[in-house]
Amino acid sequence: MKYLMGIDLGAGSLKTMIVNGDGKVCGSASMDVTTHTPHPRWSEQDPAEWWRAICNTIPRALAEAGIQAAEIAAVSFSAGAHTPVLEDADGELVRPAILWNDQRSGDESRELQEQCGARILQLGLNRPAPTWTLPQFLWLTRNEPEAVRRVARVYVAKDWMRSRMTGTWETDRTEAVGTLLFDPEADAWSPVLCQLAGWDINTLPPLVNPTTVVGSVTAAAATATGLVAGTPVVCGTSDTSIETFGAGSIEPGDGTIKLATAGTVSVVSATAQVHETLINYPLAVPGLWYIISGTNSCASAHRWVRDRFFMVDGLTGSQAFAEMDRLAGTVKPGSDGLLFHPYLSGERAPYWDPLLKADFVGMGFRHERAHFARAVYEGIAFSLRDVLEQFRARGMDVKRARIIGGGSKSAVWRQIVADVLNVEILLPETTDASFGAALIAGVGVGVWPDERTAARLCARVVDTAVPDPHNVAFYDKLFALYKDAQQGLEKVNHALSALTG
Repeated sequence: MKYLMGIDLGAGSLKTMIVNGDGKVCGSASMDVTTHTPHPRWSEQDPAEWWRAICNTIPRALAEAGIQAAEIAAVSFSAGAHTPVLEDADGELVRPAILWNDQRSGDESRELQEQCGARILQLGLNRPAPTWTLPQFLWLTRNEPEAVRRVARVYVAKDWMRSRMTGTWETDRTEAVGTLLFDPEADAWSPVLCQLAGWDINTLPPLVNPTTVVGSVTAAAATATGLVAGTPVVCGTSDTSIETFGAGSIEPGDGTIKLATAGTVSVVSATAQVHETLINYPLAVPGLWYIISGTNSCASAHRWVRDRFFMVDGLTGSQAFAEMDRLAGTVKPGSDGLLFHPYLSGERAPYWDPLLKADFVGMGFRHERAHFARAVYEGIAFSLRDVLEQFRARGMDVKRARIIGGGSKSAVWRQIVADVLNVEILLPETTDASFGAALIAGVGVGVWPDERTAARLCARVVDTAVPDPHNVAFYDKLFALYKDAQQGLEKVNHALSALTG
């Protein structure tokens, strides 16, 4: 039996998973990582902490699997896109990594959109927003020029972690598209897009495929992690691409809904679908794209509400989640007139507005904690429907979708999503990005002949949530009120931001 290791960096933790050649999860371990917000709307992490988490979780995952490091056939990686790591000529970190949910480059994004949005969309297939590396780099050029002058190599998060194991420097095309500095038609970094950011194109990495074996575990990395020197290391790709593939969405028309730190809706397509409100990335399956759009705050909003209002009576975090879930299931649809907008970090689609703010609307003395719990689930589902409506407007409707991310574990939330979106929801047995990374590692070293075979053999569905027609009709009416409230509060949100700085 061959074993594969996948390592994924999420917004709040790093996870290492080991699977066997049948796609069975044999062991895993995770470790929290810290997000720093030194200024309003900033979101940064220290890459050195990622490496410490890798060194911590690999021995624990091996121990849980009950195998020796020598039995690992290959290792691969994933992480959130748009998270640049900057090194100088001596291999030292220049500054903390800016995360995808950082909103500091809002002004730069608006400027880029107003002055050359059409050209950026034509070349990069996506529109500028604070999520993307292009406006982040423009902000750095203007605000940290000394740091920019030191940069010799740009990595994306998963590539930097992998480089600690191999000493090599490369990225895949999904990550390249995610920087908004890459021209997919030319299959090359774009001088035009780099110039818009004032960025040196020579600092950007060579390109390989996600399943390319880019090197092997070095002696130093073996000492640090407990792996065996010489173990093959496969490039990997960004988390949503690898999750979509790992969940079994591998054919045009397949839908995927993600309830993680951010919430996303994606549809597999044979071609890119260039539009200002949709995002295009190459899928981990060669020749396919996944078209995606999303809300900034999903499980992060869920966790924020839990931490502030449900961590009582000595409950642990997981116990508080379970209690929140139980309470949400006791309340009828609509939360007795309570609405929640999950804009805790501004909002992406369909508004692309970093100044939007979260709120509860319709509160009264009758509302208990259970109403707030369900309103959070429903509000995030409404935000996802806001996203899905963009696809429907483009003729890309979804009737069945696989659901992934930490929120997918909640049967209550899965049913709410099915009813609000009017989509049949399929729950894969394993939804972690680290699982997809392990499958990519297996394809890279020949455990499976190709990506489709790996997904078909290993992505097993274990539960289904079917939309309830009565709830669908009710949520249609409530969604209209959700939209009205969002539009009515937009000017207030902007005024609050201006007043408070």
